[in-house]
Amino acid sequence: MKEISVLVVDPVGLHARPATVAVNAASKFKCEVKITFRGRSVNMKSIMGVMSLGIPTQSEVKIACEGEDEEVAITTIEEVLRTQKVIA
Repeated sequence: MKEISVLVVDPVGLHARPATVAVNAASKFKCEVKITFRGRSVNMKSIMGVMSLGIPTQSEVKIACEGEDEEVAITTIEEVLRTQKVIA
């Protein structure tokens, strides 16, 4: 399992547009991808799951990938979120 902790810096938090980008990136991989906020984990391939967390700005979240392509998945998802200026 590969896991990273990141800080959400988007002024509006992880709102619909960047959440959709993150879900689309996660959905390209075979491995299981989870995002955890305040002790609650959801499937990062589910827009409803990600949005249900209500992640505000300046929040720390964990992203974990487990499976055959976990290395590429975690790197790609982190890169996509940094490009979108969602995380620092």
